[in-house]
Amino acid sequence: MLEVSALAAARGDRVLFAGLDFSVPAGGLLQVTGRNGTGKTTLLRVLARLVRPDAGEVRWNNTSVADLGDEFFAELCYLGHAPAIKDDLTARENLAFSAGIAGVAADAAAIDAALAEVGLTGREMLPGRVLSQGQRRRVALAQLYLGQRRLWLLDEPLAALDSEASAAFVERLGAHLHAGGVAVVSTHHEIVPPPPATRHALRLGAGQAPAKPGSDTDFPGGRAAGSQRNG
Repeated sequence: MLEVSALAAARGDRVLFAGLDFSVPAGGLLQVTGRNGTGKTTLLRVLARLVRPDAGEVRWNNTSVADLGDEFFAELCYLGHAPAIKDDLTARENLAFSAGIAGVAADAAAIDAALAEVGLTGREMLPGRVLSQGQRRRVALAQLYLGQRRLWLLDEPLAALDSEASAAFVERLGAHLHAGGVAVVSTHHEIVPPPPATRHALRLGAGQAPAKPGSDTDFPGGRAAGSQRNG
């Protein structure tokens, strides 16, 4: 379970969010929405322990992430807004590099199988510079098919994807949740994973408890609130 209590972050003298309290259980998806600049990416980076919050705490399986070491990162898959694809490396090499950085053991067969899952069969040896934005995004998403990482933190994973690739992502997300995984996804698109996954919504910048259009359940045992001070 991922739990957040009294979380706050600011950019300069501008508060992005404050007083965030929520929990996402095993098999749960938290969809984070809000206008640009309201702190969606910052929230994901705080959850991933890439930046420190200005206040509050993040816990993973009842332990503060600040007290966790490599065991936390071994369970984490963080994909940022930019695909982070190197132009001089092939799709295969890019995925192998990403897996190595994440500490995920993946041989050539596993890497090619992951690229096939995202529709890049026959493009494994193309350098990043000739891939379209959608194909670059698919290379990044292929990381989701490597390893058994329980916590997914994904920033705009549907950006530049066509309808077929988007549907494939939702299917993969559903399988992850069905296996007891947890996902926090920042997106402007509504994502509806297949049951029995639970789906929650958090809108940053609203200054109130989260609106839940299409949400299946409320936050179990918690709440979420976003606030913003114009600077």
